[in-house]
Amino acid sequence: MAVVAVGSWGRLGRWPHEAYRLAHDLPRLPGVSGQAAGQSGLAYGMGRSYGDVCLNPGGALWLARGRDRLLAWDGEAGLLTCESGVLLQDIQRLLAPRGWMLPVTPGTQLVTVGGAIANDVHGKNHHRFGSFGDHVAALQLLRTDGSRIDCGPGRQGDWLAATIGGLGLTGFITQATLRLRRVDGPWLDAETIAWQGLEEFFRLSDEAEAGWEHTVAWVDCLRGGARAARGLFMRANASAAHEGPAPAARAPRLPLTPPVSLVNALSLRAFNAAYYRWHASRAGRRLAHYEPFSCPLDGIGEWNRMYGPRGFYQYQCVLPRAAGDGGIAQMLEGIAADGHGSFLAVLKTFGQRAAPGLLSFARPGVTLALDFPNRGQPTLALFERLDAIVAEAGGALYPAKDARMPRALFEQGYPRWREFLRYRDPGIASAFSRRVMDR
Repeated sequence: MAVVAVGSWGRLGRWPHEAYRLAHDLPRLPGVSGQAAGQSGLAYGMGRSYGDVCLNPGGALWLARGRDRLLAWDGEAGLLTCESGVLLQDIQRLLAPRGWMLPVTPGTQLVTVGGAIANDVHGKNHHRFGSFGDHVAALQLLRTDGSRIDCGPGRQGDWLAATIGGLGLTGFITQATLRLRRVDGPWLDAETIAWQGLEEFFRLSDEAEAGWEHTVAWVDCLRGGARAARGLFMRANASAAHEGPAPAARAPRLPLTPPVSLVNALSLRAFNAAYYRWHASRAGRRLAHYEPFSCPLDGIGEWNRMYGPRGFYQYQCVLPRAAGDGGIAQMLEGIAADGHGSFLAVLKTFGQRAAPGLLSFARPGVTLALDFPNRGQPTLALFERLDAIVAEAGGALYPAKDARMPRALFEQGYPRWREFLRYRDPGIASAFSRRVMDR
C-alpha cells in the first residue's frame, strides 16, 4: 500500500488515496472492511473517467490494471473470459486479426473491461448493438465482506443489472465473460457528409440507422441553434476488405502541460471553422481502420494536457427524442453565446433499446457531449443553464463524464436509483456517490 495523489482524466485536481496493487490471487479486498464505519474502497482502472466517479479521496483505491489475464476463449461461440483489468485495446488488437471484435467500444479503447462494465459505455452503434453491458454474458463480484457473487442472465440477473452501469459500487469485478462478434477484418466502409441545420442532422441520423452500423456527428458548437448549427455526419459499416489503412504504430503525445488552456474562445472559433471547411471539402466515401474512426483521440497521447493546469470538464447529456430537437438547439445557442466549448463536440442519436443496467446512461434519445476548459465560476454557471434545459426535457447526465452533477438532476435522470441502493456494497464509495447518494 502507498498513499498517492490521484486524479481523473479531466485533471481538475489530485487527492490522496491509499493505493493497493491487487494480486491475481485475491481472497479479500485490502484496506477496508464492509462493516467498518467510514472505511471505503473503490476499483481504479485507467482513470479515464472525466470527473469523480473513479475517485475516493481519503479512502482506498484498488488498482485493477495489473489483473489483466485472459482466462478462456471459446472460438466457436465467441466468448472471452478475462480479468477486469484487461484493456479493450488489447482485446481488439489480439482478436480482430482472428475474425472477432467487441460489438461495442467507446471513444477510447484505453479503458479496462471492469471500467467499461461499471460505466456501461456506449459507442457509435447503439441503435444496432446497444451498450457494452448488452454483451456481458457473466461476471463475478468480490464484496468487501469476502463473499463472491456469480451472476449473468438467468443466474442472479438482478445483480448483473445492478453492476452494469453500477459505477463500481456493487463490488469489485474480478472477471467477466464477454460476447464478441464475427468480423472480416478491422476496416470500415465510411462516409462523411457535411450538414447545415439540426433538421438535416436528424434527417441524416434517421435515414442512416436502417442501413449503417456506426453513426455520429461532429458539430461546430459555436455556430448557434437549430438553423445556424453545422457539422459533419459520419457513418460506417464493417468492410469485407482484406487489406487497408493501418493506424499509427505509435501515438505522438503532448509532451507538457501549457501554462494556459490551448482551447479558448479565440483558438476554438478558428479551429472549428478550419476543421469544418477541410473535412467538408473532402466529404465522401473511404476505407477506414476502426481505431481512428472510433477513437480519434487515442492517436494523441495525454491530449488532456492541452486544457492547461486548471483542467477541463466534459458535459454529456441525453435528451428524449420528443424534446431533443428543441433542447439541443437551446443548448447550442447557450454554448455559442458563452463563447467557450469544445473542438471535439459529439452529437448522435441512441436507438430504441432498453438499457441493460439500473443506472445505465444510454437510452432512446439524442446525446450531446462537449469539453469545456475550467474557467471556474463562469463555467459552472453555464452548466447550471444547461442543466435547466436537460431537466426540463426529462434528460440525464452521464456519470462517467461528470464532476459536478446536482443530486436532484441525478435522481430525476436515474429513477431506479433507490432500487439500486439494495445492491450497494457498504464498503465501497466514490466522490461521486457521496455527492449524489450521501455515501
